[in-house]
Amino acid sequence: MTPVGTDIADRVLGGWLGRIAGNMLGKPVEQGDHWTRDRIDRYLRRAGALPLTDYLPGPPDDGTDEFRLRPEWRSCVRGRIHGSCRDDDVDYAILGLDLLETHGFSFSTEQVGDLWLARLPYLQTFTAERAAYRNLAQGLKPPVTATYENPYQEWIGALIRADVYGWTSPGLPLRAASLARRDAVLSHTGNGVYGAMWAAALISAAFTAPSVRDALDSALALIPASSRLARAVRRVIALYETGMTWEDTLTTVSEETAGMGWIHTVPNAAVLTAGLLYGEGDFTRTITLTVRGGLDTDSNGATAGSVAGVLCGAEAIPPQWKEPLEDTVRSAVFGFDGVRISELASRTVALVEA
Repeated sequence: MTPVGTDIADRVLGGWLGRIAGNMLGKPVEQGDHWTRDRIDRYLRRAGALPLTDYLPGPPDDGTDEFRLRPEWRSCVRGRIHGSCRDDDVDYAILGLDLLETHGFSFSTEQVGDLWLARLPYLQTFTAERAAYRNLAQGLKPPVTATYENPYQEWIGALIRADVYGWTSPGLPLRAASLARRDAVLSHTGNGVYGAMWAAALISAAFTAPSVRDALDSALALIPASSRLARAVRRVIALYETGMTWEDTLTTVSEETAGMGWIHTVPNAAVLTAGLLYGEGDFTRTITLTVRGGLDTDSNGATAGSVAGVLCGAEAIPPQWKEPLEDTVRSAVFGFDGVRISELASRTVALVEA
């Protein structure tokens, strides 16, 4: 059953707020080959910020390179946030909303590419998206745009574009996964596409599933069971069910996915799954564990926040995550910079109702 009325509006707003807050939490340490899980926790211990219950504290003043944050940290750490930072993890959610408003749910992959060229600056794209954008500009058509001179086909980019398909398909994970796949094949193949389908289905299922575990099961059912992505997600679930600690689960899975790199879909989906399971439905615990898990911290934090925000709704998200955002989004998507988060949520709900 699909939720209706004020419940769905609160949950959609929770998804938007959660995505933006989780992204902001992880952005200062988004460099997985340097900001390992161990280094993130050492940074937090040094700042007296464990357990983590708020945005990251600012860096120490000793000038050491070990704890050097990304340059954007000045507008992404606690006490300095006034609206969201610009980030591709949020830009693609906005672009997806614009896509559905412009072309409806019958959009084509070619229309996704056309919208990128019209709305998204080239230099604000990265890895697989930049390769696909270049291919589009050179006149190539999907699905060749995903395969020509693109070594990033299974990286996390398509997964971070999937949220809007889940938000607009509440309780309909198969529909959400189908929409996400149509978008993803512009730039990705294999596990890169499966990651987008899985994330969209997971967010969709979160509207009606009785627990995080049930939502994960619904999403897993929609990707190939033999894929590396499905195997990694099932592995985390199995370790969680044995009673293994969050730390030991991530250590085990990181050893088993070693060599894929910190932006590949598979190890990041494992970190995200662990954050969701061990977060046990609590918004703060879910996004903080996910970011502390390392790898692509801002992307994982954003997706974890989206799922947790849908599960609990906007009203239940603690104020330390919502209030610094000041209901404002910075975006590189043409025509959307400075848009209100509440407006984005309302426009998303309008698509559901339509």
